[in-house]
Amino acid sequence: MQAEDMEVPMINNLNDNGDRQRPKGKDVFKEQQKESESSMESPNLEFEYGDTDTLTAELSELYSYTEEPEFALNRDYFEEDFRSHARGRRWIELMAEEQRAYVMRLLDALEVTDRDKRLKVARAILYLAQGVFDECDTEVDVLHWSRHNVFLLYDMGIFTALLELLSMEIDNSQACSSAVRKPAISLADSTELRVLLSIMYLMVETIRVQTEDDRPEWRSAREAFKNELGSPLYNGEPFALLLFTMVTKFCSMNAPHFPMKKVLLLLWKTILFTLGGFEELQEMKVRGRERLSLPPLPEDSIKVVRAMRAASPPASAMELIEQQQQQKRGRRSRRVPLVKQDSLDTYNERDPFKNDDARDEEEDPEDTDSGIEGEVDPLDRDVIIQPPPPPLKPPTERVNFPKGLPWAPKVREKDIEHFLETSRNKFIGFTLGNDTETLVGLPRPIHESVKTLKQHKYVSIAEVQIKREEELQQCPLTLGEEEVEETPTEMLYLGMLPNLSQYVIALLKLLLAAAPTSKAKTDSINILADVLPEEMPITVLQSMKLGIDVNRHKEIIVKAISALLLLLLKHFKLNHIYQFEIVSQHLVFANCIPLILKFFNQNIMSYITKCCTLLEPFKFLLLITI
Repeated sequence: MQAEDMEVPMINNLNDNGDRQRPKGKDVFKEQQKESESSMESPNLEFEYGDTDTLTAELSELYSYTEEPEFALNRDYFEEDFRSHARGRRWIELMAEEQRAYVMRLLDALEVTDRDKRLKVARAILYLAQGVFDECDTEVDVLHWSRHNVFLLYDMGIFTALLELLSMEIDNSQACSSAVRKPAISLADSTELRVLLSIMYLMVETIRVQTEDDRPEWRSAREAFKNELGSPLYNGEPFALLLFTMVTKFCSMNAPHFPMKKVLLLLWKTILFTLGGFEELQEMKVRGRERLSLPPLPEDSIKVVRAMRAASPPASAMELIEQQQQQKRGRRSRRVPLVKQDSLDTYNERDPFKNDDARDEEEDPEDTDSGIEGEVDPLDRDVIIQPPPPPLKPPTERVNFPKGLPWAPKVREKDIEHFLETSRNKFIGFTLGNDTETLVGLPRPIHESVKTLKQHKYVSIAEVQIKREEELQQCPLTLGEEEVEETPTEMLYLGMLPNLSQYVIALLKLLLAAAPTSKAKTDSINILADVLPEEMPITVLQSMKLGIDVNRHKEIIVKAISALLLLLLKHFKLNHIYQFEIVSQHLVFANCIPLILKFFNQNIMSYITKCCTLLEPFKFLLLITI
C-alpha cells in the first residue's frame, strides 16, 4: 500500500452537514497548503491560555518515539527483581507497608558500586513512577498508580538519592571525554542520565499538579517538596541551578551526550513548581499591591486573556494592502445622507469627546474635498444632528469602556505631566514642572482631558520600586540598607546572577539550533543526541518515523525554552523591576530579538499545523507496525 493511498484522520474536518470527512493523504496536504497560502481564508487558531497542557500530554512529551523499546525493558527489570520479593503477587495487590518495604529495598540497592546494577534498579524505579502499566487495564488506572507510586517514592527519599546519582553523572569526566571523542552520539550514550531525569521529571510534574481527590498527606508533601526545590538545600543552591549548569556545560561542547530535552523540561517544570504559574503570579501581584497600599488591579489579566477570541496568524504585506483597499472601497460605497444613529450616539452622548474621534475615523481623507449632494457642512453637523447633551454622569459610571476593548486604560503619572507640559507650552507659554493640579489658563477641553486621564491613572509596583531605589541612592546613610525578603524568586536570582549571561546565551543557542529555518553548520550544537538511535534507519518507514521524531523533538525544546524565559521574566519583573531589566538586557545583547524574528520569518499557519499533518499518519503507521 502506497503512502498516498493511505487514509489519514484529520482534526476538525467537517462538511456542511456537520459530518466528519476523511480525505485521502494527497488531498490533505493540498488542502492545508491552500489554507496556509492565504491566512485571510484560514480559520482562527484555537489556543487555550495556560501554564501547561494536560497531564497526559506533558508526560508524553518527555519521551521520544525511539525510546519506546525501553518501556518493556523497565518492566522486565522490575518484574525480575519484584518476583523474588512478592512471591507471585502483583504490585497493586500489596499492602501499603509491603510497598514501602520494597521501595526501601530499591533505595538500598541504589548505593551499590556496580554501575549496571544501579541502572537496573533505576529502571525498576522508573517503571513504578510510570504507573506499573502492565498491571493496569485503562489509562485512568495507570495515572492513578503513577500518582500513588510517585508520592510513595518521595516519602521514602528517592528524590534525594537520585539527585546524588545525577551529580555523579554530571561530574563523570570519563563519560564526557568519551562522548567528545565520538564522531556520532546516539541514544545509548545518555542512558543513565535519561533514566534519572525521567524519574525526577515524573516526580516533579506529578506532585506539582493538584487534584481534588488528593489526600491530606499528599498536600503537605507537595508543600514540603516545593520548599525543598526552591531552597538552597542541594549543595548550597536551588535545584534549578544544577540544571542550568547542565545546560551551559552542554552548550560549551564539554558534555555533548546530555539529553537536553529532558533537562529543559525538568528545568521548566521545576521553576514553574517553585515560583508558581500565571495564576499564582496574579495572586502575588494582588498581595504586593496591598502591601504597598496601592489601589487594586482594574481587571484580572488571566481571565481577560482567556475570554478573548482565538487569534489568527498575521497577514502578509499584500493581504494588508488588499484589506485597506477593500475598506476604502466599502466606505465610499456606504456614503449616504447623514441620519441619526441609535446605539453609537447613545455611547457618544455618554462621552462627548468621543464624537470628534469617531467622525474622524469614519471620514475618508481622500474624499474630503469632493462634496456630495445632500451632505451637510461639517461645521453645522453638530448643530443639526446632535440633541442637547445631557448632564455628565458621575466619573465612576464613565469609566466603563466600550465593548471590544479587552483591557482597562492605564495612564501613568508621567503621561499626565507630559500632557500638561505640552498644553501649557502651547496655550500659556511656560510650564509648572511636575504640578498636575493647577489648570489655570488652560481651555476647558484640556480640563476634561486631564480629568479623564486621572480617572484611569495607574501606579504599578515597578514605579514604586524605582522610586524607592532612587531614595536609597540619594540618602544611603539616613535610610540604611533595604530589607529584601528571601522569596524563592530572590534566591533563584541570587544564584543565577554570577553566571546569568552564560545561562541566557546557552538557552538562546539551543533555541537557535531548534529553529525551523536554521541551517546546519559544522560547529552548531547537536540537540538530537537523545533522539537518534544506535542503528540508523534502513527502510523508508523507519526514516519517516525518525524524521517525525526529530521535528517533534525540536518543537518540544522550543516550547520548553520559550515557556521558561517567559516565566522567568514575569517573576523577575514582579520581584524587582531592575532584575527584569538586567535579564532583558542580556537577552537583547545575545540577539534574542533577531532569533524570535527568525521563527516568524516563515508561513506561520503551515508551521503551526505541521505537527498535526505529520503526527496523524505516524500514529496510523505505528498501529500497523505494532
